[in-house]
Amino acid sequence: MRFVGQRVIVTGGTRGIGKGIVKEFLKEGATVIATYARNDSEAEKLKIEFQEFADKIDIRKFDVSKSSEVEAFYNYLDETYPSIEVLVNNSGIRKDNLVPLMKEEEFKSVIDINLTGTFLMSKYAVKRFLRNRFGRIINISSVGGKLGLAGQANYSASKAGQIALSKSMSKEVGKKGITVNCVCPGFIETELIADLPEEQVKAYKMQVPLKRFGKVEEVAFAVKFLASKEASYITGTTLDVSGGL
Repeated sequence: MRFVGQRVIVTGGTRGIGKGIVKEFLKEGATVIATYARNDSEAEKLKIEFQEFADKIDIRKFDVSKSSEVEAFYNYLDETYPSIEVLVNNSGIRKDNLVPLMKEEEFKSVIDINLTGTFLMSKYAVKRFLRNRFGRIINISSVGGKLGLAGQANYSASKAGQIALSKSMSKEVGKKGITVNCVCPGFIETELIADLPEEQVKAYKMQVPLKRFGKVEEVAFAVKFLASKEASYITGTTLDVSGGL
């Protein structure tokens, strides 16, 4: 119960990796504000599944890439909670295509959600963290941001941007007791990769030294560690959860 008395924001927190992160923080006693943009049915499922934590979970719907909606969300937090301690930027989308065939909208929308969303959520969070001279920001990037993946130029660019953003921010806010880090998952068993062709899945698994895809819980544990007070001297870095990629 290391996070009792703390408030944790998890964007994209109603399914996949985000859902796993929400669960781990709830088990540790935190109050979790899980956000999502579109899928109301998944949000309802989350409420039902986590009924035992009903008094500790708050689900909010808005678009992290829209500055006005992000600001309204933080204004709501100011009115509802005494403070916010942890932000996990997990919202992310994929729109894969080869660069010659990629539409401008496919590139821009991925950058908007994955990178601009991280910037906006972090910008408003830091203002709150400064009040207590404490805060943890963990950005869920990807090994694709370092390796590059064919057909994912937009996604890889957004994830590389998250890593660079984290490094820059960590230098700006470190003296205020705020740490900023990235977790870089490899291939994790979620709906985000469920649409990959079977042959591509086999090929990807062959690239992984551990010869399997990771589990959501394995990513969530890494996030929880970086959010802990014990990780107070770790900032501006990336932690790969990739099976050795």
